[in-house]
Amino acid sequence: MNKKLITLAVAGALATPMFAVAAEPTPEHSFSYNVGVTSNYLFRGISQTHGNPAIQGGVDYAHSSGLYAGVWASNIEWVKNALGKGSTEVDFYGGFKSAFAGDWTYDVGLIHYNYMNKGAATGYTGTPAAGPLFNPNTTEAYGAIGYKWVTVKYSQAISKNFIGWIPTTPAGFDYSRKTRGSNYLELNAAYDLGDGWGISGHVGHQKVKNVVAVTGGTLDADYTDWNIGVTKDVGFGVVGLLYSDTDVKGSCSTAGGQAATNTNPYCWGKGMNGAAANSSDYRDEAKGAWVLSFKKTF
Repeated sequence: MNKKLITLAVAGALATPMFAVAAEPTPEHSFSYNVGVTSNYLFRGISQTHGNPAIQGGVDYAHSSGLYAGVWASNIEWVKNALGKGSTEVDFYGGFKSAFAGDWTYDVGLIHYNYMNKGAATGYTGTPAAGPLFNPNTTEAYGAIGYKWVTVKYSQAISKNFIGWIPTTPAGFDYSRKTRGSNYLELNAAYDLGDGWGISGHVGHQKVKNVVAVTGGTLDADYTDWNIGVTKDVGFGVVGLLYSDTDVKGSCSTAGGQAATNTNPYCWGKGMNGAAANSSDYRDEAKGAWVLSFKKTF
């Protein structure tokens, strides 16, 4: 609630004590639910649905102490494109958040990205064909601090590997190393304009540990992404529109397989990196995109 409105309400209660009503206590346990649809599911600026729409939803639990937990799911395409079977992402998370010194907040927790029914063939399946196939499931620890409508957040992978990336050296793939420690630093802003309108902005930098340029293969996977958006509460839900882009460079050819012609590490296609690759279906998943969404929370 707006602080000015709270101040006026308190002043009114003091002036007419006979009509004052005790404030409703914060419930010890509370649940909320959300469902939504988006024209393109972006994760840190990278499309997870090959530029296609997604249906999403989740459940959140909050305790009055500041403890919270939740689960959220969305359809995806990239795991199946990588010759796996998974078409669903389910995230499990929990942590603790609170406020201090007036308008300051903090939030610490863990999140696990689980790619359901991922199958045995996720990850890189090219040379060496007999090499180990990396599990895309990822766990991150995160911490955030906010002041009013601005928040800084840092996330770091604590699982062996980050979203299925295979470690590399300039000479080629190195299966003895891990991508644990990959991290993401982001700055987010969300401002309430009133009358149901809001604006938001974001900039973040993804660092993928031990993934560097290789001869005839994947380029450095590090990149920066940003977006700016507007939302409108229409009563039965919130409509959002944003534009997102990244600084990922390199070509995304439609001729040949990824390792043969593409120099963009986020150039993915159906059957990417494998003998069954559909070379006509490659797409730069990090390119700029407009995203229209609708979300209902209850």
